[in-house]
This record gives sequence, structure tokens and C-alpha cells, in this order.
Amino acid sequence: MRHMTQSQLAQDAGVSTSYIGAIEQGARTPGDGVVAALARAMGMRVPDLLGQPRTDELRRDQLAALVQPIREALDLYDLGADPDVAPRDQAALAADTDRLCALIRASDLRAAAAELPGLIVETTTAAHTHQTRRLWQALAMQYRTAYDVASKTGYPDLASIALDRMGWAAERASDAAVAGLRMYNRAMLYLRSGQARTGIRIAALARATVEQADPGLDRRAVTGQLYLASAVLSAGAGQRDDVEEYLAAADRYAAATGETTTLWMSFGPTNAAAHRASCYVDQGMYREALEVARRIEIPATWATSRAAHHHAEMARAHLWLGRPEEAFARLQTARQLAPQQIRHSAKVKDAATGIVRAHRRPPEQVVQFAQWAGI
Repeated sequence: MRHMTQSQLAQDAGVSTSYIGAIEQGARTPGDGVVAALARAMGMRVPDLLGQPRTDELRRDQLAALVQPIREALDLYDLGADPDVAPRDQAALAADTDRLCALIRASDLRAAAAELPGLIVETTTAAHTHQTRRLWQALAMQYRTAYDVASKTGYPDLASIALDRMGWAAERASDAAVAGLRMYNRAMLYLRSGQARTGIRIAALARATVEQADPGLDRRAVTGQLYLASAVLSAGAGQRDDVEEYLAAADRYAAATGETTTLWMSFGPTNAAAHRASCYVDQGMYREALEVARRIEIPATWATSRAAHHHAEMARAHLWLGRPEEAFARLQTARQLAPQQIRHSAKVKDAATGIVRAHRRPPEQVVQFAQWAGI
């Protein structure tokens, strides 16, 4: 449609012509940074290039109708208390906030999305009425849940709005750790849009912000997570030396905290190792990634969403080493853990497509998985 040759597209996107050919032939699956570079070169958005959001799939999972109410609830942030809303006490609102965060960790996006708009409306009025730190913190975490739903279902514009609201609420709560967590997610959005260098700058600013938080677990864990973000972003930018430097810093923080969950975020040696493996995959170091993954024992306390993402990442490594059976086994595990998340993942769809093409006659299980994933 753009009337570009492979050579023109390769030059504008900053990749080789042979790589473009391999993508078109299905021999290579581009990472997030390359996808974003291709989209920019063709003057289009990444979701449009990927065909997201896939409205039919979202409708089948009863998610499409839940997005607009979230968008409307996010728009009420600065209107003050609604006289027609009678909010419950802050303990009840905080408890429901935690419950929805738990649903996200369990990858039950549908249940979280269904309850979220009403809870945001209620908490918005309560926070404007009582002006307590606890209520502003609860509202910030609800906005984070909105970000999770939007980003996992292919609505990057809504995800960005949710993060803006999260920063707004965190500022009113005077919570530097939550503000840093918001900037972590913001930096990762820039990775998906192919602007890794901007994301690296955001992560550095976020670490400076988190230094203002009270000393303790939240500050250490968020700082460590931000170093992991910098490592992933550096891998996307092709800065291999920086990747190792950031991973080493994250390892130090992980050793200090141990395996922990705070602010509904898992951090510790396991998470650091999983990010190391992902960084290696993004750099084409597939054998090294699988060697790291071989030593990872996922703790029972880990969020199923995080565990599913790790298995999907390792599926990519197996696939590009010519091991379609091992790749498919990883995708099946990921599906068992977090079916809603995995079904809408562009990386999973790409990996499943590669597995199908690796077989002259794909096994029935592979065909059924591909159909389930909307391929």
C-alpha cells in the first residue's frame, strides 16, 4: 500500500534487506523494536500494523464491551466528588483495589475489567472528599490495573492515559515508590513503540524519583525493577554492554531483597534471572537464554501472568534454535497459566505461526492452538 521496495523499507527502518525478506517469508519474527521501526517507516501505528486490537477476539472473550467504561471512568479524575456517589469506607475500597490487582496477577482480565470502572468512580469521589494518602494510593493502583488491562488487550492509547492518571494520583499520595512504578510502565511502553532510548531516559529519571521514597522494601524492589527495565530497553537498542551493567545492578538489589512481592510486583533473584533470559532472546542469544532459563525455578508466589510471559519468551528461543516441539510445549504451559493474556499476545501469535510453518504437516494439537490464538 505504501509502494515501498524491500530495500526502501529496510533503509528507513534501519534493518537489513535480507531481514525484511526473512520476515516476509516467515523465517524470522521481529522483536518489538523492529516492529515499531517498521511501523514508523511506513507511517503507521504499531497496533494497526499488527492488526490490533483484534476486536473479534476481544468480543469472544467478552472484553471489548468492558474497555469503554474504563475509558469513561479514567476521564473523571479531576471533576472532584460526585454528589450522586456514596462511597464505602477506605478500608473496603483498599481491599477491593488489592483484589483486582490479584485478579490481574492471575490473568483474569475479564473479571478485573468488569469491576474496575465502578471502583474507580467510587474511589475518585472518596479521595476528593477525604483527601487521605491511603485513598490516593488506592486510586493510583486502580489506574495501574486499568493500564494492565489496556496494555494486555491491545489498547496502547488507553494504557498511556491510565499511566498519566496513575502519576497524578501518586503525586497526591506523595508516594515516590508508586510514582517510580508508574514510570517503569511508561518506559516499557516506549520499548513497544520502538523508542528504546527514550525509555532508557525515563527509567533513569524514575530511579532518581524513587530515591525520594522512604527507605525500605518498596524503594529497593522498585529500584531493582527499574534496572531490569533499563536492561530490557538497552537490549532493544542494541547496547549489549549496557545490558550487562544494568543486569548486574538488578542482581545486587535482588540479592538484597530476596524473593518478594510488594506493590503487587514480584521482584527478586528469579525475576532478575527471567529478565536476563529475555534480554538474551532479544539480542538473538538463544542458547544463552535457555541456559539461564534452565536454572530458573519459578516460585509458587509468582504471578501466573509473569510466569506465562516467561514461558512465551523461552518458546521464541526454542523456535529460533529449530526446536518447534520444545517451543510448542512452552506455549502450552503459558496457555495453561494465563489463557486470556496468552491468547491476545502478538509474540505468542508470531511464535505459533513459526511453529506451524516449521512442520510440513502440523500436528493437530498445533493447528488447534493456532486456531485458538486467532491465527
